[in-house]
Amino acid sequence: MKKKVIAGLLGTAMVASLLAGCGSSNNTTDTTADTAAADAESEAQSVADAAGDVDLSNADVAVMYYTYGDTYIASVRTALDAKLDELGVKYQDYDANNNQTTQNEQIDTAIQTGANVLIVNIVTSGSVDASSQIVEKAKAADIPVIFFNRAVEGDEDEGKVLGSYDKCAFVGTDAPEAGHMQGKMVGQYVVDNFDAIDLNGDGKISYAMFMGQLGNVEAIYRTQYGVEDADAVITAAGKPALEYFDASNTDKYQVDQDGNWSATAANNYMTTNLSQYNESAGNMIELVICNNDGMAEGVISALNDKGYNLGDGSCTTIPVFGVDATDAAKQLIADGKMTGTIKQDAEGMANGIAYLAKNIQAGKDLMADTDSFNISEKVSNKIYIPYATYTGE
Repeated sequence: MKKKVIAGLLGTAMVASLLAGCGSSNNTTDTTADTAAADAESEAQSVADAAGDVDLSNADVAVMYYTYGDTYIASVRTALDAKLDELGVKYQDYDANNNQTTQNEQIDTAIQTGANVLIVNIVTSGSVDASSQIVEKAKAADIPVIFFNRAVEGDEDEGKVLGSYDKCAFVGTDAPEAGHMQGKMVGQYVVDNFDAIDLNGDGKISYAMFMGQLGNVEAIYRTQYGVEDADAVITAAGKPALEYFDASNTDKYQVDQDGNWSATAANNYMTTNLSQYNESAGNMIELVICNNDGMAEGVISALNDKGYNLGDGSCTTIPVFGVDATDAAKQLIADGKMTGTIKQDAEGMANGIAYLAKNIQAGKDLMADTDSFNISEKVSNKIYIPYATYTGE
């Protein structure tokens, strides 16, 4: 495994320009994106202000990723590596390959070999048992642990883990928010384009939903609110609610059984779906909602194979929505092959983690001087990085 001497705090202009480019489907100003841009700019400035002359030469940071294979996590890793490089911190990255046992063993190894800060993207999202084990390991070694991105506890247990150790914090997103934002985006798009989307003219929109992982808090909320909030917008406009394409599937989603949120899983599902649900049969899937952009990529690939979503104006385009605003998804949107996504700010997340790391090395409380961040109202050591809608720049 590699050890690096690492760098970097993001310039505020970069964050602001990334977020300010997020527009609505009709090119009007997106106030959510504007607000997120302002918040991100303030947070980035706070990180820069905190940089100061803090000596980080004694830091030995172990960064635990649930998998390197997740496209969004890869973008966080790139951003966080850059932040730590800029700070001059020695660090080591670990890939748990979506296995909690492997991650626990990696944490043990890191502590035994001298790590004095743990940064953890937990494998088993929302599990008090899994996150408590990690906190206990950190407690025993008397070192801080910063969880990020994936929830460490469900709503019913909020604060149970994060409140159990004063050297523990979380940097991530408000899990339901992405689902709510995606649902509203989908709903408004359907209202604005109902007749064009309704390929068979039956007065209803047939949709498919692709879920990233069973039991994952983020996946649960995105699957629920991506449809519920869309339906609320659609029915308020006097249109019928979305109708799941396969009446025999009472779950009303298809899930990556390996829990990898993968393009491959979505591609396989969509390819099979299109063999039975298509325009020739009069029951074509008319809309697709995905828990992340990776799965949206897989769906679009399957549609391309059948002559849809080619982006050249020569064919029908099935609206496809994701979450993350990865570079690949942005390109698909620019190419006219994908409709929209919800930006999950990898740079902002890396900034938040780097800020807490500096507090640690400055001998401050972990959550010192974090007023400029969006802090959970319920848990005082939980930092939320804002989402923003993205439909093209």
